[in-house]
Amino acid sequence: MGRITPEQYKDTTPSAYTLGRIHSVETMGTVDGPGIRFVVFTQGCPMRCAYCHNPDTWKTHAGTLVRVEDLIDQFKRKRSFYKSGGVTVTGGEPLLQPEFVGDYFYAMHHGELGFVHTCLDTCGFAFDTNQIERFERVFAETDLVLLDIKHSDSIGHRQLTGQAPERILAFGDELARRKIKTIIRHVVVPGITDTTHECFELGKLIGSWRNIVGLEMLPYHTMGVNKYEQLGLSYKLEGVRAMDKERLPELRQAVLAGMKHVRTK
Repeated sequence: MGRITPEQYKDTTPSAYTLGRIHSVETMGTVDGPGIRFVVFTQGCPMRCAYCHNPDTWKTHAGTLVRVEDLIDQFKRKRSFYKSGGVTVTGGEPLLQPEFVGDYFYAMHHGELGFVHTCLDTCGFAFDTNQIERFERVFAETDLVLLDIKHSDSIGHRQLTGQAPERILAFGDELARRKIKTIIRHVVVPGITDTTHECFELGKLIGSWRNIVGLEMLPYHTMGVNKYEQLGLSYKLEGVRAMDKERLPELRQAVLAGMKHVRTK
């Protein structure tokens, strides 16, 4: 699908003054997309993943209000570092603010900086098929999506995140329909998402999406536990040890086998 021009949006002219609520900015990110990246962490998230290491991003009305223009100015100060990278918007959950993300990505593609690679890191839950027009610019101006699939089973997903997976899968379907390059991310948690069966089922779940260009198996870690203590929150995975990284290749192969199972039917 080609780029969408401003004339194709109803009453949504891109603006450098569009406001968004963010948690923080990382100017030299290396794990949220290719190359060195300018990473924006948005504020607010409807999910309550048991292993979330950023619970300080959950509250929707916390954080700092910024304009698209403010982020552009920050990016420009270290522009030379991002030649092989670009910008990433993560969270929290960035799709809670699609107008802000869409206008920011539009500026990265069509503004004074020339073309800058854009990456969206999301769980997809905030996507709403009944308000798809709100997401049009995000779809049109996103070069790469890092899509977090939390659990392959609906019940397991609810237990792990507090939410049902249907909206996430609908977002994945839409990315596939539009052929937007997507890397699937799956956090492997001991005793929850670390079986070959769960990973095989994950592969079956995403196997029909032909836009997938990568698969990242992320080992569960406990580095965010201290934040829960500071915020006075209980940690749901108390006592669960960090994931043994040596098992990741085996589990990755199980996901790939599940994908192949779908594609060879």
